[in-house]
Amino acid sequence: MQKEKIFKSYKWLLKNISYQPEVAVVLGSGLGDFLDGLKVDRSFAYAEIEGFPVSTAPGHAGKLVLAKMGEKRVLVLAGRFHLYEGYSAQEVVFGVRVASLLGCKTFILTNAAGALNPQFEAGELMLITDHINFTGESPLVGENISEWGPRFPDMSAVYAKELQQLALKVALEEKITLHKGVYIQVKGPSLETPAETRAFRFLGADAIGMSTSLEAIALKHMGRKILGISCLTNKNLPDCMQETSEEEILAQAKKSNVQLSRLLVSFIKALP
Repeated sequence: MQKEKIFKSYKWLLKNISYQPEVAVVLGSGLGDFLDGLKVDRSFAYAEIEGFPVSTAPGHAGKLVLAKMGEKRVLVLAGRFHLYEGYSAQEVVFGVRVASLLGCKTFILTNAAGALNPQFEAGELMLITDHINFTGESPLVGENISEWGPRFPDMSAVYAKELQQLALKVALEEKITLHKGVYIQVKGPSLETPAETRAFRFLGADAIGMSTSLEAIALKHMGRKILGISCLTNKNLPDCMQETSEEEILAQAKKSNVQLSRLLVSFIKALP
């Protein structure tokens, strides 16, 4: 059962870390440069953590890092798990479940995403105000673990309003463009067609990717506060779609790393 596997990793980490983290950051594809500015205390490859899944997606380092940022104790998941890798919805949220059990109350979920809103440009950042889970999957299917959360958790405000307000304030101070919008998660790994792009835009989505919403559902179930930020790597215009490759997406994500890292550092330091 998934609970036993999660507790196995949780107990292994408890024996190998010296303090309880408060804030967790999940880094999306190609967004690992954030780690360079941290004072790292411990770093574990996912493969060495007992029972932990392993990231196979490009641009994902596959390691758990503990660091201090001012007075804040931070846990970073540098690499996540995706449905398109063959993982179940429960396995996709494995890392954030473990981080939550270790003590993290605030989660910052980042991702590389395609811009659907024609007013957004590649290289800009988008604050996730809400999401559409278009995967047909949920990490909550199956037996409910009542000590983690209710059978039917409310999803009317998945992304904490106070965290959004703080992120917008910090972005303004740092002179970083931070759009607001709705994120849609698809299963992948194929990128969207022009017809799908039109359909998702009609549904109200501003950006699209293959992660994040399942993690947000699991964390909301556990009562955690969530901030979501998309790094817009390409612009999807259905009437003049350009071919996009994995390499181009990762290259654009890397270019956006500087802005994202500045925003994350200032945001975490500003947390009460």
